[in-house]
Amino acid sequence: MRAELFHFSFHYPLGLVPDAGPKNSLAYYFYSDTLAWRDMRMGPDGVPLYWCRELGAAHWPAYIAWYGLVHLGHYLQERDPRHRDTFLTQAQWLEDNALVRPDGAVVWPMNFDHFTSSVPLKAPWVSAHAQGFAISAMVRAWRLTRRPRLLELLYGAARIFELTAPENDIRLPVGDHVVYAEIPGGPAPGILDGFLISLFGLYDLAAETGDPDVARLFAEGVAGLKATLGLWDYRNKWSWYDDRQYLSPPAYHCQHQLYLRILGRLTGEALFSQVAARWDPARLSALDRAEIYCAFICTKNWSRLRHRTWRHASKSA
Repeated sequence: MRAELFHFSFHYPLGLVPDAGPKNSLAYYFYSDTLAWRDMRMGPDGVPLYWCRELGAAHWPAYIAWYGLVHLGHYLQERDPRHRDTFLTQAQWLEDNALVRPDGAVVWPMNFDHFTSSVPLKAPWVSAHAQGFAISAMVRAWRLTRRPRLLELLYGAARIFELTAPENDIRLPVGDHVVYAEIPGGPAPGILDGFLISLFGLYDLAAETGDPDVARLFAEGVAGLKATLGLWDYRNKWSWYDDRQYLSPPAYHCQHQLYLRILGRLTGEALFSQVAARWDPARLSALDRAEIYCAFICTKNWSRLRHRTWRHASKSA
């Protein structure tokens, strides 16, 4: 709460990487060389654990994949082999911890209980956010090393996006469309950044394999995003978070705006670029900024009160 009140910022240190996307590219879609990694606890094996008040410290596949992709970006910028090795360490963890399920889906599960808003998650649970980040990291590890096992796992990684058991999986029907859920079993429309990250993963996988079924899943997700994007919109100025529980924290809003710009470039869909432009913090007036700050503080703390989130703090935190 102290950080929210006194360190609210309309800027986030994340930039576009315009040459990401083609099959022969190692670059990821966005990059930063100034992330603080305040929530990281580094393990002795060189693989980070994510720490938060509710959870304590745990291996979170999305965090590990993102940490690896950032170091791959450092390597592409600096050509320092230590960054390449750090990326490959994370890719090895993802390879070792991929789960091949009886239904044929290859997933990267969260092996811990977690509570978010009103949805209790019992280990092991899956997430479109983790799946998308892991796929993108594994695609680039395959491009870098050509290790056959990586490609074997990738061929099963899209299967989870086809399954429709809402209590276990991440394909969430919304009217005649679908979205891919960061929180399985949660209400629609869900969490926007997790959905967008999953689309990047599917795009990477379709580009790498040429699999028409993966391309179809990506197209279904894009259609679902077009149909539901207005549900995340706050007065053509800002985005909602967590099924409209509260206005997005500024870091997440900046990610939403950036990811939509990227997806607009990849798909050619004008709507994504238009919403990204409307959500650009640079166009906000001083009055708009005051409105968003106050609305965020009010909606965020009302969400805390409604769900009594302090009751879910980890005893190990």
